[in-house]
Amino acid sequence: MADGTHSTQLRVARPSFRVDGQEQPTLSGGLLTLQISENAQGLYRCEASFGNWGPGEGDTGFLYFDRRLLDFGKPFQVTLGQDVLFDGRITALEARFPEASPPEMTVLAEDRLQDLRMTRRTQTYVEVSDAAVIQEVARRHGLTPNVDLSGPTYNVLAQVNQSDLAFLRERCRTIDAELWVEGKTLHAKAHGRRAGPPVELGYRNELREFTVLADLAGQRTAVVVGGWDVRSKTGLKHEATDSVISNELDGGTSGASVLASALGERKEALVHTVPLNDDEARARAETFFRLSARRFLVGRGTAETSARLRVGARVQLRGLGGLFSGKYYLTEVKVLFDGTGGLRTEFVGERPGLGNA
Repeated sequence: MADGTHSTQLRVARPSFRVDGQEQPTLSGGLLTLQISENAQGLYRCEASFGNWGPGEGDTGFLYFDRRLLDFGKPFQVTLGQDVLFDGRITALEARFPEASPPEMTVLAEDRLQDLRMTRRTQTYVEVSDAAVIQEVARRHGLTPNVDLSGPTYNVLAQVNQSDLAFLRERCRTIDAELWVEGKTLHAKAHGRRAGPPVELGYRNELREFTVLADLAGQRTAVVVGGWDVRSKTGLKHEATDSVISNELDGGTSGASVLASALGERKEALVHTVPLNDDEARARAETFFRLSARRFLVGRGTAETSARLRVGARVQLRGLGGLFSGKYYLTEVKVLFDGTGGLRTEFVGERPGLGNA
């Protein structure tokens, strides 16, 4: 650890809160626990618990039951210095009355993907791309779409008794893309176009602890998708191999390559998909292969909190030896605060390549 004093200051840092755009120092001072959770499926959640007993307006009693400060639908932000850790709206309030400690008030908030989660519909889209569908759904909810996607055009897409969020998640999974919201902007980008410069985390410095597993169980040496092109009346077949992730290996060895060397060829044929043209067959085979290949290495760590540690970011982990040092793509992030561990961030990162010892 480079500097014990620096590390201690980071660990005892307390986040700040804004409600309806106004700074609320009493919430920061009364914070008991905090959990901000995000994963690659979108929908950023926050759960913050505050002491709910003390002096106010000449008397001692409950602090937040009047709903003047904490109320449904109010904008709710968590910040660390000038950085925003969470931005959403209050969707639930929970009161707790413990046996051996003062009463508590817990705020639960979600980002604006909550609007999409609560809207369910049945609808068909004709001669459209995934990008066009996402843009249309975003505008229905008053969101500004920021879409950077490529992929096939479909004869028909059907949303059958699904929430808008579930439908868009399904479309993004099909073409190896990710969906998230920042403020009032709905983003949809291909996996490889989302991350910026990597965040440096050194073991026993910014990175407190880390566990990583390299596992062949979910790996395949190839994925094959077949189908039938109705218009041309010809069969469809596309085979994806680790060439589709070569630009993500960063000099490492793919799980498919290790699998072939250690156990032999393991191909998988996808029979539950029904592609109607060659573009669809290619997209489905390559997407399935990439999703599996990226989980060859899965690491779970705890780090000092930074607003840059978000799902979709890349971290450059150092001090873990040749096999496991390197870049990881974050798929789950939790910002935590309590009286025991202070402020910290837990994350799950994955990558498709094993490093060189």
